[in-house]
Amino acid sequence: MNFASHKGDSPIVAYPRTLSLIVASACGLVVVLALASLLLVSPPVGSTIRVYFYGIDHSSNFDSLSWGKPTLHDSRNDANEERTNIVAQRGEEASENSTLFNVTKDVEDLGTIPPGLVNSSDVMQPGLDASSLSPAPINQSGSADSGCDLYHGKWVYDSSGSLYTNNSCPVLPQEHNCQGNGRPDKDYENWRWKPAECDLPRFDAKKFLELMRGMTLAFIGDSLARNQMQSLLCILWQASIVHTLSDGVTICASFVEVPKKRGKKMHRYFFRSTSTMIVRIWSERLLHQTSKPFDIVPEGVVKVYLDAPDEGIMEFIPSFDVIVLSSSHWFTKQSVYILNNEIVGGQLWWPDKSLPVKVNSVDAFGISVETILHALVTHPNYTGLTIVRSYSPDHYEGGAWNTGGSCTGKVKPASDGEIVENGYTNIMHEKQVMGFNRAVRKRTNRSKLKLMDITEAFGYRHDGHPGPYRNPDPNKKTKRGPDGKPPPQDCLHWCTPGPVDTWNELMLEIIRREFEGSRSPYP
Repeated sequence: MNFASHKGDSPIVAYPRTLSLIVASACGLVVVLALASLLLVSPPVGSTIRVYFYGIDHSSNFDSLSWGKPTLHDSRNDANEERTNIVAQRGEEASENSTLFNVTKDVEDLGTIPPGLVNSSDVMQPGLDASSLSPAPINQSGSADSGCDLYHGKWVYDSSGSLYTNNSCPVLPQEHNCQGNGRPDKDYENWRWKPAECDLPRFDAKKFLELMRGMTLAFIGDSLARNQMQSLLCILWQASIVHTLSDGVTICASFVEVPKKRGKKMHRYFFRSTSTMIVRIWSERLLHQTSKPFDIVPEGVVKVYLDAPDEGIMEFIPSFDVIVLSSSHWFTKQSVYILNNEIVGGQLWWPDKSLPVKVNSVDAFGISVETILHALVTHPNYTGLTIVRSYSPDHYEGGAWNTGGSCTGKVKPASDGEIVENGYTNIMHEKQVMGFNRAVRKRTNRSKLKLMDITEAFGYRHDGHPGPYRNPDPNKKTKRGPDGKPPPQDCLHWCTPGPVDTWNELMLEIIRREFEGSRSPYP
């Protein structure tokens, strides 16, 4: 993979900050005047705005974004109750829409522009030579060629930065808030993925919500599924919009869609403007598992049933229109593998080394992919779109996460010469693709399967991880010690904002290709 030649490229023009501030101030003044006139003629509207925004408790109304494992779904009754709630809630929320602003049609937050809309990354960083960087090409059509391969291309520099900032998203987890945790560089936010034969549009929040009108999108899997969902919520939370009033006067406003979080067994965020539900279900291996004793394996050791999908997922499947699956990295953790009610292998646990291991952790992962996908494509009541995000590469160098591995000091995507072949990543990706292809051949229902193959592209993004910037502790170690050992760090998850936002751009393009022709076209 070669980076674009930088010679002769025209750098992206960044408007001076002073001009941006003047425009923002002028828009803000017009907005305030418009709000005042609205409140004079329609008092109930003002009341509605106050309830909608100030009635939300940010300290308790959102997901507890800890790294710990959330409560698993233990009861079929609980699952049925949650599934019923999803359907019932749509009707409840839809009725509320008659009294609340619909944010895709009306300006709801007529106030100052949020910090993220005036992005510090719009100004070139000191010491950065714009002439040596490749600007991301602008796609005039606003969408990628439907026949284009999205997964082979290159990373190109785009100084416009991300669609939000670490300060503008109230659901951003602290462990992924790299800027808030003191990371000194910021350019990792400014690289965009450019497919070889087309452009990948920037995420369009309004388009996404319109395509997903009345639908439920579920992120199911491990902490990387949560990483992607949080990125999506941050993008949807804040987006720029221009609203034209009936008298032809165009004003600036911040389009802030505030989702309602509902649910205990699963985390659900409801966007009332289009009755769109975003759901997250924790399931680290996507399979049935238990810590209860089995045969010679004592209590406390996780037993993974390779031929049984997680029942905590399957109860909800008919309620989902789009599913994004994420798993793989938990197969390196201690567990015992059971297939056809027989112990066939284990990871970091085996009673007798003289006994042969029939299934290792890599094979177990491949079987798991086929098991969960087979359950989805043969489910009699599931007709949705399943997107399988491929293996997300980590970038620990010099060791693993618990043996001194490091990604400290990486500040830009790797060049071809810097890429180190990772045999484990390659084999895990291969097993995943094999399991995916087998499931495709066994499909019996009307659902669809798509592979979002990010593995190769993200092999270059060793700069996009939190590294040592995992918490806001001002005294944390961020450099190697006198003995050369690196500080504890995270080279698996992704900074938010950061490269992980690209996953949602790819996801939106997949959804657009599937849904845009089958429903009212987006204007």
